[in-house]
Amino acid sequence: MTAFNRPLLPDSIRTNGATPNPWWSNAVVYQIYPRSFQDTNGDGFGDLKGITSRLDYLADLGVDVLWLSPVYKSPQDDNGYDISDYWDIDPLFGTLEDMDELLAEAHKRGLKIVMDLVVNHTSDEHAWFEASKSKDDPHADWYWWRPARPGHEPGTPGAEPNQWGSYFGGSAWEYCPERGEYYLHQFSKKQPDLNWENPDVRRAVYDMMNWWLDRGVDGFRMDVITLISKRTDANGKLPGEAGSELEDLPVGEEGYSNPNPFCADGPRQDEFLAEMRREVFEGREGFLTVGEAPGITPARDEHITDPANGELDMLFLFEHVDFDCEGVKWKPLPLDLPKLKSIMAGYQTAVADAGWASLFTGNHDQPRVVSRWGDDSNEENRVRSAKALGLMLHMHRGTPYVYQGEELGMTDAHFTRLDQYRDLESLNAYRQRVEEAKVQTPESMMAGLAARGRDNSRTPMQWDGSAYAGFTAPDAETEPWISVNPNHAEINAAGEFDDPDSVYSFYKRLIALRHERPVIAAGAWQLLDADDEHVYAFTRSLGRERLLVVVNMSGRTVDLPRESAAVIASGVAEPDVVITNYDASHTVVSLANRELDPWEAAVIQL
Repeated sequence: MTAFNRPLLPDSIRTNGATPNPWWSNAVVYQIYPRSFQDTNGDGFGDLKGITSRLDYLADLGVDVLWLSPVYKSPQDDNGYDISDYWDIDPLFGTLEDMDELLAEAHKRGLKIVMDLVVNHTSDEHAWFEASKSKDDPHADWYWWRPARPGHEPGTPGAEPNQWGSYFGGSAWEYCPERGEYYLHQFSKKQPDLNWENPDVRRAVYDMMNWWLDRGVDGFRMDVITLISKRTDANGKLPGEAGSELEDLPVGEEGYSNPNPFCADGPRQDEFLAEMRREVFEGREGFLTVGEAPGITPARDEHITDPANGELDMLFLFEHVDFDCEGVKWKPLPLDLPKLKSIMAGYQTAVADAGWASLFTGNHDQPRVVSRWGDDSNEENRVRSAKALGLMLHMHRGTPYVYQGEELGMTDAHFTRLDQYRDLESLNAYRQRVEEAKVQTPESMMAGLAARGRDNSRTPMQWDGSAYAGFTAPDAETEPWISVNPNHAEINAAGEFDDPDSVYSFYKRLIALRHERPVIAAGAWQLLDADDEHVYAFTRSLGRERLLVVVNMSGRTVDLPRESAAVIASGVAEPDVVITNYDASHTVVSLANRELDPWEAAVIQL
């Protein structure tokens, strides 16, 4: 078990209901998108040696766990989330020996490594899938194969088994001439869904997970793990299939129905996760499991993360990053702060008695939060709002996740041309919505991509102000796989590392506070001023200790709302200011005037 250079929460303080408290109850996780983190061989892609070379930076930041997006062997159709060999590293990122070196060097620094586990689907180039194309092979039932709809010519429009659409555009079914049937793919057609109903599939997955844990990995972030159990009728038919007892949903504006209600949190979800816990993790110590959980409600989050149920340690829920749009993500709306607070309150309340929350606003699938909910129009507002959004998130109860560059206040890419994008989802969505279904104009769709496209978070890490931001050598013959954000000359780690007023330094303090003060990691959470449209305020309490968190989520001076003002009616002195993104004296004056300046955020000891 990796030893941490920080105190653990004493068992006298209750966290998720486990006894003793789990080691991760006051930890902070840092997500690395390997292809965009650090390139050491000049090929334009980040690599494992690059991550190893930056471990001191991460140790200085103070994080405890590094989550790596997939580095397994892959055709890279969906940037590695299409895995062709779970037991090897893709040459793009290095070798198994490079992975072993990264694990050893991280563990020396008290850092754990969590790998991405993608087992809802594989690549269509995986040996399992190749074998399953034969109905006589032992792997024949390892994927969701279905015949064409009766009365239709296989492989022609309308012959698909049902009308489900893929999350990446088009049908969720792809015809395979070798087998003469269709296979289900909720994502890319090169990502066929595994059939978890088959116990041989589950055994193969568990064997692979055990192999990685034995090699020294400290746990897994499980990609769309709540999609592994599908709803079928008594005869094993999916909704909408010919003869199925289950009726499908109506088709939407793009011409397809939504599979999510039938594939998310299915009838055997708890059974599969509990089996995984027994077969992989039982008897081990020091690991972390977190599941990406589309379709999971806060109430189900409590059940799945309750240690008494033996499933997962925590989940990523998505309502808070899915609601600020007009039906689809490509039609973004301004932030509705009372709605965000209501969603976050639901998350916090659900796991108040058992289970645990994961805290995030950014990852490899989300735009940069400072551009989404903050203000990157000028340097002062960018820095101030990046700090405010960080404080807002990190002061909640649960485990915070920092996405690479978030600690620098990195912004969206602000691309203006379609040829600047690399993301499969974005390119497919443009074709589907603009060129095929014609449900969105080119101008509207380009604005949607600029605001919500996944490539916003995938531009290279901004290490310094050199030609390629220090991601790769400035004289490298090969350019980075995706353009470096032009603002890297102003926003970079080299410029922030030793600056006490930088976003980086502020994040260091936020992370240290979680390690130092149990009330932040595990204290009770209570929302204040739920309907206020500008201020996000709540209290944290543990025993006699009580904190007030106030964040002005706007770029103008606002009045301190009634409930927050009542909490500090007796006044605030500078020593009471635990952390602020202005300075203590400024915040004391603001609170005395019962107002908050633009993007002002503070934690007050009560």
